[in-house]
Amino acid sequence: MSKRHLFQSPDGLVNKALRGIISYNPSLNLDEANRVVYDTEYDRSNVCIISGGGSGHEPAWAGYVGRNMLAASVAGDIFASPSTKQIVAAIDAVPSDKGTILVVTNYTGDCLHFGLANEKAIARGHKSRMIICGDDVSVGRIGVLKVMGGAAGSGATLDEVYDLGVAFSNQIVSIAATLDHCHVPGRSTTEHGLFAGDEMEIGTGPHNEPGYKKLSPAPSPEELVKSLLAHCLDPNDPERGFVTFDKTDETMLLVSNFGGMSPLEMGALVDELLEQLARDWALEPARVCCGQLETSLNAPAFSISVINVTAAARNCAYSADQIKNFFDVRTSTSWESVAGSQSKPQRRGRRQQVVAPPAAEPKRVVEESKDLKVDPATLEKMLRRACAAVIDAEPDLTKWDTVMGDGDCGETLKTGASCLVAALDSPTKRLAADGSVIGVLQELEEIVEGKMGGTLGGILGIFFVALRTAIEQNVDLALGSEGVPELWAKCLGVALHHLGRYTPAQVGDRTVMDTLLPFAEAMKSGDFEAGVEAAVSGAEATKAMTPKLGRATYVGADASRELPPDPGAWGAMVAIRGLREGM
Repeated sequence: MSKRHLFQSPDGLVNKALRGIISYNPSLNLDEANRVVYDTEYDRSNVCIISGGGSGHEPAWAGYVGRNMLAASVAGDIFASPSTKQIVAAIDAVPSDKGTILVVTNYTGDCLHFGLANEKAIARGHKSRMIICGDDVSVGRIGVLKVMGGAAGSGATLDEVYDLGVAFSNQIVSIAATLDHCHVPGRSTTEHGLFAGDEMEIGTGPHNEPGYKKLSPAPSPEELVKSLLAHCLDPNDPERGFVTFDKTDETMLLVSNFGGMSPLEMGALVDELLEQLARDWALEPARVCCGQLETSLNAPAFSISVINVTAAARNCAYSADQIKNFFDVRTSTSWESVAGSQSKPQRRGRRQQVVAPPAAEPKRVVEESKDLKVDPATLEKMLRRACAAVIDAEPDLTKWDTVMGDGDCGETLKTGASCLVAALDSPTKRLAADGSVIGVLQELEEIVEGKMGGTLGGILGIFFVALRTAIEQNVDLALGSEGVPELWAKCLGVALHHLGRYTPAQVGDRTVMDTLLPFAEAMKSGDFEAGVEAAVSGAEATKAMTPKLGRATYVGADASRELPPDPGAWGAMVAIRGLREGM
């Protein structure tokens, strides 16, 4: 892989890129604080479509904001989902009389943050829905956004656009092939290993996740395409037979350059794909789209998606011809502007496009009758020791998460810990000065929602909200000091039960729940020391577990590799152990 970058550090890189992207379209504004790009000329009488995700996939998603496509996008850090607060800001930026649809890929972090934002938007009075598209290695989501945007621009109802999006997304098959990994600016090493000069990988994820298999020696282009199409189209393969194609079905072909392929080779690749589709599968796509649709920084890789338009039409209100017409509708996105496909009016000044975010909501007041008070000095020592432990563990957490996923776990936890330390140091916030547990949990909620993306940020956000609510509702259990352990035991159980509505993870799945669930169970005894020991044992046990959920499943089947501990479970454990050390 190439580690050469013009910008050597990721610090400020996402915001700088967003400021550059909006310059192509004078109708776009940027709420820089929330990394929300939105169309100032969107029609609120139409259904609004919002999408987003981690950065590093440009032109997705800011490049798809404009007339007849997205009304707004929201960007997270590199390869990390945006926070719930950011997504809510995007929804608020483009309110719709007909309703809003959030479109995300099946990446756990996006599902959690967008799902929680969807619930909050509904509570605020928005007519909001969410569609989860396929798997997170699929470029087919671009096609979903394109047809939904065309339908929304035509004046379709919320139900019509939503049903079209679901029907279309259910008829997509995708696979990627990689010549080498990408490299994230500012990261000095990679733990994924280097590709040999005579090998490649298929099924690779867009964040360097190991793929379905490595091919060595690397096959010829013709052999590679034959293999990829078989994985996508062979109805006799029980592992992939979820979309069927008949010879009379109308189809679309999307081919995405992950960022490091030459246009010359991409053109040749499309030619080979079309030749084999016609010769071996009797399919001649009615639409072909090729280019940098959803990238992976500088990865020399590509993804193909084949979509059954005829089958999609059977499950929505539109015919195959109408769906093709929606796909063909021109947009005012910077993606099409960069491609030179249409002219633009005179651009606006940068100060006009980069706007201030909406006024912050007033800080919530802690109700004394619902608060749990502890010794202020002890509370502060516990919090500082927990934060220090998480920050010290960041290099290992990042290294382990790079092996198993996209490498953002350690940085996400370090960000949260650093923000909490800043709040403790702030002379205006005076966090923990009065021993208020609810005050600390409220601060943690704001930190997680505003600063921490990724899967773990979503999980912790839901957990802290549920824990605070449970304490407020059950604080009477702690009227005497002997009731405090009972209160914590009950509230931890309630919070984790609520979290179970959003994640199926249980003990043994090799996730953060391998720490949290044993900790909560042991706390039923009223002994914090027993809870800490259970958390440590749970985190240690993940070293020997086969991953069952999340990105780690991509490498879980390789029994020859010695796995590190799950970084989320370990991060939670060192925080809990730090709380004990601070007592």
